Amino acid sequence: MEFSYIPIILSLKVAFAAVIIVTCSSIPIAGLMAKREFWGKDVVESIITLPLVLPPSVIGFMLLYVFGKNGPLGKLFEQWFHTRIVFTLAGAVIAAAVVSFPLMYQAVKAAIESVDQNLEKAARTLGARELRVFFTITLPLAWNGIIAGLVLAFARSLGEFGATLMIAGNIPGKTQTMPIAIYFANEAGDTGQASILVIIMTAFSFLVIYGLNRWGKRSQRDRNPEGGTT
Repeated sequence: MEFSYIPIILSLKVAFAAVIIVTCSSIPIAGLMAKREFWGKDVVESIITLPLVLPPSVIGFMLLYVFGKNGPLGKLFEQWFHTRIVFTLAGAVIAAAVVSFPLMYQAVKAAIESVDQNLEKAARTLGARELRVFFTITLPLAWNGIIAGLVLAFARSLGEFGATLMIAGNIPGKTQTMPIAIYFANEAGDTGQASILVIIMTAFSFLVIYGLNRWGKRSQRDRNPEGGTT
């Protein structure tokens, strides 16, 4: 069978779209959770990070319940936008965003919490409002953690399988991403297609981890050029 590049293209589309959603949503939520104390905070944070420990099939089932034809958001999209989420590329994007969100959230939250609060307090004493402090002081100083979270979220989105299969299905050319294509190619006995995709995903994952580690070490050297000696 001729090798198809379509699963690779679909996977990249899903991963990029999911990362955009996750980045736009995780930064304000992580900022709020890092800077504010409120009743039930531990419960909210547990819910946010729940996809890290839940099996992908459970996440997929929940997404089907919410976005299915009779689900609350599924009905809403049908009535208002005359479109459906299940068995579409949008479903794959939602699944990837849900499973990768906790990685981005935890990285951003840790980075924000590590910012020197004295710098933020100094900006406030000079009359800067909270939003200005957040965007001009906190975020720039937390940038390394944000980038690390973004890379990890992208890699996780690219490799998402279980939840994606349940909500988006396996439709060649439409929702068949690389992990799904590998599984069904192997089931069909097409080891050539499966092997090539496995090599591509393994190489990409290695490059992501290697690049992230190298970038982290370089950032550490830039922050501490003298190796920590005083």
